Amino acid sequence: MERKILSQIDLFYGDVKMPKDWDIDRHQLSHDILYAETMKKPFSFSKNIQILNTYLVDYFKVKFNLSLNFKNTWGNVYKPNQSSYLCKTTNESDLKNSPDYTLIYVVKANKDSCFVRIYYDDNRRKGQFFDVKLKDNYFVMFPSSLNYIVSENLSNDLNCIQTLIYERI
Repeated sequence: MERKILSQIDLFYGDVKMPKDWDIDRHQLSHDILYAETMKKPFSFSKNIQILNTYLVDYFKVKFNLSLNFKNTWGNVYKPNQSSYLCKTTNESDLKNSPDYTLIYVVKANKDSCFVRIYYDDNRRKGQFFDVKLKDNYFVMFPSSLNYIVSENLSNDLNCIQTLIYERI
């Protein structure tokens, strides 16, 4: 008898543990996100995103033998009681140019104030979901073909979340 896995859904999550002297200035990054959103301007690639991206690409290559190429990034600010809409970063009408992975990096979020819900199908069991609690300096990465939502912000403060998208190379 033989077994062949035809499909698999990879989900990665955990704390971002930067090497010594490679600190991400999350205060500055949250300021950059807030500024871009307030001014209705696209988020510009920053030194902090460059540091985070370099670390993540290297980490996934070494730890999981997963080669990633950065495609784009944007930030979101969630006010108290605000949640995201249902999201998916794959463009169904342009799959060739769509990203393979979506990574959510939590720049700032009060403890137990929100989570990301990732929707998936498990063969005939449709509409399954998995929740990951979000906290400061935490990431969640999953296939871009999956729908997701950032839950309602239950705190009285702003939550700042950065999204990075990657293609597998």
